[in-house]
Amino acid sequence: MVRQVFQEQIRELLEDLLEMGQMVADSINSAIQALAKQDEEMAQWVIDYDDEINSFQYDIDEKCLVLIATQQPMAGDLRAILSVSNIAAELERIGDYSEGIARLALKLAGRPLLKPLIDIPRMAEEGRRMLMTALEAFARQDVEAARQVGIADDTVDALYDQVYRELLVYMMEDPRTITQATYLLWVAHNLERIADRTTNIAERVIFLDSGRIVDLNR
Repeated sequence: MVRQVFQEQIRELLEDLLEMGQMVADSINSAIQALAKQDEEMAQWVIDYDDEINSFQYDIDEKCLVLIATQQPMAGDLRAILSVSNIAAELERIGDYSEGIARLALKLAGRPLLKPLIDIPRMAEEGRRMLMTALEAFARQDVEAARQVGIADDTVDALYDQVYRELLVYMMEDPRTITQATYLLWVAHNLERIADRTTNIAERVIFLDSGRIVDLNR
């Protein structure tokens, strides 16, 4: 009976983590939409929403601490609890990057963009897809799916390099574009970091399965 209650608590933790992951994915999507549409109201929503994400991470950590203190889990169960806590921390940081994008969207609102956004939304979509794949892999303990997230990170890195080079050309050809191009570079950097944090989540899937930390960014 005690074991059954413990497993139910673990399942609840996982459900909380997946809910937090969906919140963060929504935040990424809304931040990029706010940027593309120059929607100040949506950008402010992302900024305010980050408080809810932070609160959710705090609640998950509290539940993890209570489980460790009251159940004294061993081996695989302890790895699972520690992984949930670690992933929640990664999700909180991803939420911070989304908030940063939203703040940049506010700075860029009301002025024509240098060019239609193409690669930046692609980076965001790829990062969001990676995030959902990593969380689903954790829920299913699917190591192969987790490794695919590491491969997808290369796509985001390539897009970031492309955005960087393109914006650099704009700045060299017309110094008046430097401010806006710099803001867009910061957006792209935040999206690249989102992908890196997501890869960290995928690494936890492998840790849960084997007890080993593998660097998927290598």
